[in-house]
Amino acid sequence: MAKSKSNRILVTPSPYARKHFLYVQEVGSLESIEPHISKRQNLDSYLFFLVTSGKGTLSYRGKVHLLAVGDCVWINCHEPYAHESSVEEPWQLMWLHFNGICANSFYQYFLEQGNSYLFKPFDITLFTHCLSTIYALQQTQDAQMELLSHKYITDMIAYCFRENKPIVPNEGAMSDKLLQIRTYIELHANQKLSLEQLSDQFFISKFHLSREYKKAYGHTIGNAILAKRVSMAKSLLRFSTKPIEQIAFDCGFQDSAYFIKVFKKAEGMTPLEYRKKW
Repeated sequence: MAKSKSNRILVTPSPYARKHFLYVQEVGSLESIEPHISKRQNLDSYLFFLVTSGKGTLSYRGKVHLLAVGDCVWINCHEPYAHESSVEEPWQLMWLHFNGICANSFYQYFLEQGNSYLFKPFDITLFTHCLSTIYALQQTQDAQMELLSHKYITDMIAYCFRENKPIVPNEGAMSDKLLQIRTYIELHANQKLSLEQLSDQFFISKFHLSREYKKAYGHTIGNAILAKRVSMAKSLLRFSTKPIEQIAFDCGFQDSAYFIKVFKKAEGMTPLEYRKKW
């Protein structure tokens, strides 16, 4: 007797998809009839699944996690993992195995941002819609199937970032303060700015500000200041005749050589080259 009912589609991506897209390897849904353990490792794949009904467990990275309705999991299948349905409340799952360009980079960035591979999203329908659409696409064999699958996998990854944030006390107050700081940087990037100054001005410790800002926006305050200054410089390079030295000063750089170095790192060309091209 079968231990589960499953609807799955196995996919062999085209050479073009392997080279350029995030692509589907397997997508489907499962209804567990009786408990059984699924164990795998050393798969060149990333697995995303969510629990739509019942309960079960996930073993991953030396820990055993209890899963329930609404829980989502995103793991690297190179690493050993196992999952098992509950005896009392057999689960139902929706899942996707995928891989492709930037899959590993996305996953590493996801973890570096402090996100958890196991989370309960605020809106699970975002994920069920993506998985259902990806499944339907594999059935159509449409000419744009692989491109559209790439699009919905990317959407799903973006939701993993957006829906992963834990609810913590005073989160709203911190978000408001970070938005104030971000707006201040946007308006005053051409002035002398530093982490220490912003810390004093907005009454928040340097360590806490640095950590929370990067968690919220994905980059440091220093990088945010430099990015805004470079954007200001690009505008002046295109729409003014000011010399490079003056533009550097107007955008908050006290040293034109440093300005050129920062600009080239950001744009892959010097300010003068950028002006000529644009």
